[in-house]
Amino acid sequence: MALWLAFSTGLGAQELSGLARLDVAQSGAVDQFRRAEVALYLSQPVPYRVFTLEGPNRLVMDFREVDFRAVDEMAFTKSDWISGARFGALRPGWSRMILDLVDPVRVDQAGMTVNAVDGTAQIDVVLRAATQAGFAAAAGPPNDPDWAFLMAADPVFVAPQDDEGPLIIVIDPGHGGLDPGAEHANVQEADVMLALALELAAALGRIEGVQPAVTRADDTFVALQERLTLARGARADLFISLHADALEGLQATGASVYTLTDVAAEGASQRMAERHEGGDLLAGVDLRGQGDEVAMVLQDMLRVETAAAGERFADQLVQAMRDTGAVLNSRPRRQAELAVLNAADFPSVLLEVGFLSNNVDRARLTSPQGRAPIVAAVTLAVGRWAIQEAALAPLIKQ
Repeated sequence: MALWLAFSTGLGAQELSGLARLDVAQSGAVDQFRRAEVALYLSQPVPYRVFTLEGPNRLVMDFREVDFRAVDEMAFTKSDWISGARFGALRPGWSRMILDLVDPVRVDQAGMTVNAVDGTAQIDVVLRAATQAGFAAAAGPPNDPDWAFLMAADPVFVAPQDDEGPLIIVIDPGHGGLDPGAEHANVQEADVMLALALELAAALGRIEGVQPAVTRADDTFVALQERLTLARGARADLFISLHADALEGLQATGASVYTLTDVAAEGASQRMAERHEGGDLLAGVDLRGQGDEVAMVLQDMLRVETAAAGERFADQLVQAMRDTGAVLNSRPRRQAELAVLNAADFPSVLLEVGFLSNNVDRARLTSPQGRAPIVAAVTLAVGRWAIQEAALAPLIKQ
């Protein structure tokens, strides 16, 4: 799981309950005689549960909460019993591990031992072969009221935030870690976008009723789909992805705001439908038990509303950049098929702030003073958009 920070009235880490760090060097799955063993070595004990689900067959483990950053999927798929592994945020304060199973199994043993000396913990799960009928009979989450909310389906067409809650703006600095993004004159896109994201989060945090968050707070690689999963876990009301570009031999300049094309949205629905059995949640609704056609219909219905809201924010952002004196491209409003805009359950835009290949843009983007008009524009646009959406809400509900 990527590093996740939330901001309120300043820069401060989100409070995570019982966060345990995974020892990635020791953790994994191995085959033994007539069984497979899954071992997780944690920095501290945390509440957890383990169960199986069918369609397809998979082993699921929920935690409060394990940091899965830098986990190696191959450490778990070395077992002949396991074909795939996924790790990430489930809901704020909770994380999930999903192991795809080659054949039906039964959970023969599951337990945690705690080291009395250093306080570390080890979770061991032993899997043995089972029939498909036996697997199906045992599959399903435990009937445990203390954990029931993790599996409960939120109403699909109800906004994640109640009317009294803060407006959650997720800021996504593009690239990071092993993916530096565009680069020119020793300036890397990932570094500049991180600086801009933190400045923007601090500015938004000073607005009453707004809670900003960032998908990464350091030079960490975060996969595209995990960025959306993190935003979903935070119950985002708006997702803003920050990028820059570099075009060798061309003198393109200024910022552009992208939204997803209609054609791309259709493709996004299909790709998400293909992945819904892999553990992604849509607006808190587990689509893994639904057919592809049902999944796409639900997403398309959600996207009608969220795409329109994203378009309205994009228009507000372009106007706000004009008002604050930020430099705009000659064609500032664009549409493209961009994976980071694929989410159906919250509005999203991609802000390309300029071109590192342009000397003037690069100088402007590499200083706090140069980035200030962009920060001011996004902050202004968020405020205007929030007022606009509040006024439209009664009409949309009708």
